[in-house]
Amino acid sequence: MNQNEQILEFHKIREMLCDMAVSEEAKEKLKQLSPFHKERKCIEQLEETTQARRIYDTYGLPPVCTMKNLENIMELCRAGAMLLPEQLSEVAGFITGCRRMKQYLKKGRDLEPGMASYGEGIYDLTDLCEEIHRAVRYDEVNENASPDLRAVSRNIEQVQSRIQEKLGQMLKRNRQWFSGDTPVQRNQIYVLPVKKEYKNQVSGSVIEVSGSKGTCFIEPSSTARLREELSCLRIEKEDEIRRILYELTGYVEAKGKELRFNMEMMQKLDIIFAKAKLSAQMDAIPPVLTTERRIRIFSGRHPLIPKDQCVPLDFKLGDEYDGVVITGPNTGGKTVALKTVGLLCMMAQCGLHVPAGDGTCLCMNSQYLCDIGDGQSISENLSTFSAHMTKVIDILNRVNEESLVLLDELGSGTDPAEGMGIAVAVLEELKKRGCLFLVTTHYPEVKIYAEKTGGIQNARMAFDRDTLSPLYRMEQGVAGESCALYIAGRLGMPPGLLKKAEQAAYGLESEQVPVKIWEQKKPEPPGEIVRFKGPKIQPIQEKPSPKNLPQNTFQVGDSVCIYPQKDTGIVYKPADEMGEVIVQVKGQKRKVPYKRLKLLVPASELYPDDYDFSIIFDTVANRKARHKMGKGHQPGLEIQYDE
Repeated sequence: MNQNEQILEFHKIREMLCDMAVSEEAKEKLKQLSPFHKERKCIEQLEETTQARRIYDTYGLPPVCTMKNLENIMELCRAGAMLLPEQLSEVAGFITGCRRMKQYLKKGRDLEPGMASYGEGIYDLTDLCEEIHRAVRYDEVNENASPDLRAVSRNIEQVQSRIQEKLGQMLKRNRQWFSGDTPVQRNQIYVLPVKKEYKNQVSGSVIEVSGSKGTCFIEPSSTARLREELSCLRIEKEDEIRRILYELTGYVEAKGKELRFNMEMMQKLDIIFAKAKLSAQMDAIPPVLTTERRIRIFSGRHPLIPKDQCVPLDFKLGDEYDGVVITGPNTGGKTVALKTVGLLCMMAQCGLHVPAGDGTCLCMNSQYLCDIGDGQSISENLSTFSAHMTKVIDILNRVNEESLVLLDELGSGTDPAEGMGIAVAVLEELKKRGCLFLVTTHYPEVKIYAEKTGGIQNARMAFDRDTLSPLYRMEQGVAGESCALYIAGRLGMPPGLLKKAEQAAYGLESEQVPVKIWEQKKPEPPGEIVRFKGPKIQPIQEKPSPKNLPQNTFQVGDSVCIYPQKDTGIVYKPADEMGEVIVQVKGQKRKVPYKRLKLLVPASELYPDDYDFSIIFDTVANRKARHKMGKGHQPGLEIQYDE
């Protein structure tokens, strides 16, 4: 089994399809189902599923045949063997099923002419079916199958009656000799149950003796001749039955080509309707399938998670961004999001509908390259890291521009600094290869890299701070955070410890921490739910005076990191007398206390001395307006400022 299909759990989709199929032949084919790599083939398969779904929704379950042992039966015919009555009954049952399928598809002709054409191609073998039913009933050859069989069967009945009549007369004449009132059969011979002391009174052959030795089963001499006649009649009957069976076997062999074609057609229809039934079960839709490197998922659901327990996924990849880096708390649904994207693409490429909303567009991929492990492992060591790196290296050796790469917890399992470096290097290489990729991580440096690098977008899994629970909803365009300090505070960690943790995490000196955090309410009276306030950010009580501000701490154009969110921005205006710096973050200008800023790269290293910062801070409209004003007065022309 393909390892990446196993990681994405596509084998479970195959199992669901097999449960929907009827015939063993179709089940075996579905076990081998894998993504197609020709666009025309994929689109044809999707269209067939769509047409079958519409007919299924309108007319219900299709009358698909089981075709049990039918292939073996056809091989016996080819080898010149004689088919048994039960095997002929299976052939007749299959022909009846084919006729019902033709009628079923004929009803759907107005809905889907394409699917109806499958029914028109099925051969009508009613004549063969009727011939079998005339000769075989309830898995036995009917005595009326031929005049000779009917005649010999009647003769057998007459001889049996004469034997029983003679034996009955003997029982009546000498009742005291016998231990029973009726003749019995032993080894298909009619005999009399004679008491041991009278066995010499009955002329004939002892066929058997009872276990107690008290009764001898004797065939009288008067019926032996009739028994020999009966044996000859039975042989004659068996010969006639074999002749009839060979004749029917010849009819089946003569229609072998048509039967095999119908078998292939029924197998194909079984597979198509298995996909349609799975589509109905999942409440799925036919996605738009494209060879362009673009993925658009609207209200997508993981097909193995019950609909009422699954948070729909909205996701976009391709065009502007070839890669997405997902961050956020553990158990937040990052891994599920990865698997959902990969599994939906793989299903569509196999001709399956996907559980998503209208407008969903999925691309074809030459290969699915995955490294998705257990993101909730409580211990990680070098062997785990080595295993992950082996997979990542293999992926980098195989990846091309038509690949979809899915990496979970990239760089984890080793020293954080080195793991972060490896993660950035891998992302950079994937970007160069031109593939589509989706990666999850906890490293803040990777978020910053994604934010600064063109073609890569940050995303996060939403988290409910009030209930301390993940929302399993992806939000693209923003980086996530682990929320560890927040959760620790809500769960009662002392404020002093939280301050130390924040200082260690954000690299701030103790006197620079500008907030009081994690105030906790006293417990409410017994019987009431105890609630905690969570992080309460309060302004510094003492306002700084201008003389206490450091001179020229930040300059226009400096690249800075804003704590505690760790957003990256560019200084628009240096600190004012209140110590607030205006920083532009993603096109928006924000006032931030200078103590919450950390210099990343000074402007002197980023721009030349005469650089025009209006290129960064002004809108295109303002720059055009300023350019026109430089040429002279422009009535009605304005320049808009954010403040």
